[in-house]
Amino acid sequence: MTAVMAKRKRDERGMTTAEYAVGTVATVSIVGALIGFVNNEAFRKILEGIIRAIVDVIIALITGAG
Repeated sequence: MTAVMAKRKRDERGMTTAEYAVGTVATVSIVGALIGFVNNEAFRKILEGIIRAIVDVIIALITGAG
């Protein structure tokens, strides 16, 4: 293995580490935004309404009342 090839291989490992770091930062940012949405009362009420509607449809399909 030549010195150039060894340097190139070493650089690729560093790039992989940087890609993992960027991915980790992006993931943490998205989770932070989701936590912010979930802590919002209006968002919770909308989500609760959606879940209730889905449950009502499922119950109607099961009981045949649809």
